Amino acid sequence: MAIDAEAPPRTPDGCEECLAEGRRYVHLRKCVRCGHVGCCDSSPGRHATEHYEQTGHPVMRSFQNGESWLWCYLHEIVGYPKAAR
Repeated sequence: MAIDAEAPPRTPDGCEECLAEGRRYVHLRKCVRCGHVGCCDSSPGRHATEHYEQTGHPVMRSFQNGESWLWCYLHEIVGYPKAAR
């Protein structure tokens, strides 16, 4: 799957659900399709995975400074954008 354009982050300050609930999170992932920002599976909420399960949007990007990798839930593979190679 080629990713030509990405949605901007809906909550650039952190995990959308954790911010609403006042919870802490470990790392962040952003859905490239709709811009949802969710916490990783090491976080109690696991909101990035929950987002995939609820919407079917399979590709997330790390939303951590200095990281550019992508994760596809459907194929369970890591990828890197061409610019990051």
